[in-house]
Amino acid sequence: MLGTLGGVAGLIVLAAVVWLPRTVYPPLTPRELGHVASEEKRVELQQAQSKVQSDFRSQLLQALGGLVVVAGAAAGWQQLRLAREGQITERFTRAIDHLGSETLDVRLGGIYALERVAKNSPDDRPTVSDILCAFVREHSRWPVGAPDGPEHPTPTVDRQMPWLTTRAPDVQTALYVLGRRHGHPQEHKLYLSRADLRRAQLSKAQLEGTNLRHSNLSRAYMPDSNLENGQLVNTDLRHAHLRGARLSHSDLRDAHLQHADLRQATLRGADLRGANLSDAHLYGADLTDVRTDETTTWPGTYRRT
Repeated sequence: MLGTLGGVAGLIVLAAVVWLPRTVYPPLTPRELGHVASEEKRVELQQAQSKVQSDFRSQLLQALGGLVVVAGAAAGWQQLRLAREGQITERFTRAIDHLGSETLDVRLGGIYALERVAKNSPDDRPTVSDILCAFVREHSRWPVGAPDGPEHPTPTVDRQMPWLTTRAPDVQTALYVLGRRHGHPQEHKLYLSRADLRRAQLSKAQLEGTNLRHSNLSRAYMPDSNLENGQLVNTDLRHAHLRGARLSHSDLRDAHLQHADLRQATLRGADLRGANLSDAHLYGADLTDVRTDETTTWPGTYRRT
C-alpha cells in the first residue's frame, strides 16, 4: 500500500515539474515571435524563455526536495514517538507485574520503575499515583469499621512499633515516591484512607489534598510535610511529628492528635471540631480561623487568645 502511494506521489511530482513551468511561463507563440523582425532576436527570446522555465523548474525541485526532507523528518519523528510509547508501555506492564511479586526486592524494583515511567511520561502520572495508592492500601490495611477490623484508635500507642521502613519497606518506598511525585492537572487526590502507616517517614512529603480518613499515622515522622486541604477525619496522629507541617484548611474533625508535635505548624482555617489535642505541642502554631466546637479538646496548659 505504501509503495503504491509512493509511486503515485512520484508521478504527480514528475508531472508537476514537467507541466507547471510551461504553464506559469508558457513558450512564445509563432504569432508573438512574428512581431520580431530579427531572426537572431527571436532565438534570444526563445532561449531566455527556456531559461526562465528552467530556473523555475530548479526552484520547484528545491522546494519539493525541502518538502520531502520535512516529510521524512516528520515520519521519522512519528516512528520515534511510537517506538518510545511502545517502550514506556512495555516498562509499565513489567513494573505492574513486579508489584505482584512475592519477593520484596522485585516489588521495590517495580515501584521505582513506575516512578521512572511517571517522570518520562507525564500523561501516565495520574495512573501511576492511583496504582501506588492502591498498593499502599492493599499491603498495609487498617480496615476501620469492618467486623474484624482493628480498634480505632488503639487503647495505647505501641512504643516498640518498628519504623515502616523496617516493617513494610515496600509500602514506605511507595510513600516516598508519592510524596515526591510531580503533579499533573488530571491527577486525582491521593486516596490513602484506612491505611496502617504507623511510624511512616514522610518528611517534606507533598500530600496536598490527600484522603487519609481513618488511617493510622501514630508516631509518623512528617516534619514540613504538605497536607493542606487534606481529609484527615478520625485519623490517628498521636505522637506524630508534624513540626512545621502545612495543614491549612484540612479537615481534622475527630482526629486524634494527643501528644502530637505541631510546633510551627500551619493550621490556618483547619476544621478541628471533635479533634483531641490533649498534650499536643502547639508552640508557634498558626491557628488563625480554625473551626472548633465544645467537643474540641485542647492541651491542659493551652489557652486560645
